[in-house]
Amino acid sequence: MNQNAPAIFIPHGGGPLPLLDEPGHRELIGFLKALPQSFPAPDAIVIISAHWEEDVATITSAEAPELIYDYSGFPPESYRILYPVPGHPALAAHLKTLLEQAGIDARLDAKRGFDHGMFVPLTLMYPEAQIPCVQLSLVKGLSPSQHIAIGKAIAELRHDNVLILGSGFSFHNLRAFGRGSEPDRDNLAFEAWLIDTCTNAATDAGHKTRALTNWQQAPGAHHCHPREEHLLPLHVCFGAGFGVGFGAGLGADADNESSTAQLIFDGTVLGKKTAALRW
Repeated sequence: MNQNAPAIFIPHGGGPLPLLDEPGHRELIGFLKALPQSFPAPDAIVIISAHWEEDVATITSAEAPELIYDYSGFPPESYRILYPVPGHPALAAHLKTLLEQAGIDARLDAKRGFDHGMFVPLTLMYPEAQIPCVQLSLVKGLSPSQHIAIGKAIAELRHDNVLILGSGFSFHNLRAFGRGSEPDRDNLAFEAWLIDTCTNAATDAGHKTRALTNWQQAPGAHHCHPREEHLLPLHVCFGAGFGVGFGAGLGADADNESSTAQLIFDGTVLGKKTAALRW
C-alpha cells in the first residue's frame, strides 16, 4: 500500500545563508535537518519555490537539472554549492497532466534548473541528494485562488508518496530584516493570523479558503509581504491539503479536517518570526 506523503510549507531563509551556518538561521537550520525524521522518506518531491514565476504553471522535466545560483553578494563558496539530485521526467509529465485535467495551463521545461529555494532547504533536509525532484513554478499575476487550485489539482500525488513542499517565507520584507531590537508588531500580528487561519480546527475549509484568498486584509499583511511570491507556496500546500482524493465524496467534515494544518515550526529567522506548516 502506498504511503501518503504530507504537504509542507517551509521558510527557506535568506539566500544561501542557512548553508553557511549564519547565526540568524540557527533555529531554521535545526528544524530543516530534523524535519525528515517526522515522516517516512518520500519516493519523490515536488517543490514550489518562491523564486520561479512563469506565465503558466511550468515544471522542470530534465533528468538532471543544474543549479541556479540566483543570489548575489555572498562569499565565493556560495557559488560552489552542489546538490546533484536527479530530476524525474515521468513525474513532471504526470504533474502536467493533472494540472491540465483541472483546467490549468501547464508546460514542461527541460532546460530550467533548480533555484536556491529548492537546493538550500533540501541540502539540509536530504543531504544525500538521492530523492528525485521536480520544481513547479508560481504563475505570474500571483493570484491566491489560482495557487490554491494548483494545490488541489496535484493533491493526489500525495497518495503515491510524493512530498509536496512549498518553499517560501511567512515573513518577507527584506528592508525590515534585522531592523532594530523592538518587537515588530506587524510581523507578530500577521504570524498569529496566519497560524490561526491554517491550524484552527474550529474554522471550516471554506473559511480558511476565503481568509487565505484575501490574505492582504490580514493585520500586518503589506508590511510582511510587500510582494506575495514568498507566501503563495503556502497556498499551494493548503490546496494540496484537501484537494482531489482527500475528503472528496466524504462530506464537509472530511474537508475541514484535512484542510487544518499542524504548526511544525514557530521560530525566528534574522530577527523575525516565521512559521512552517504541515497538511
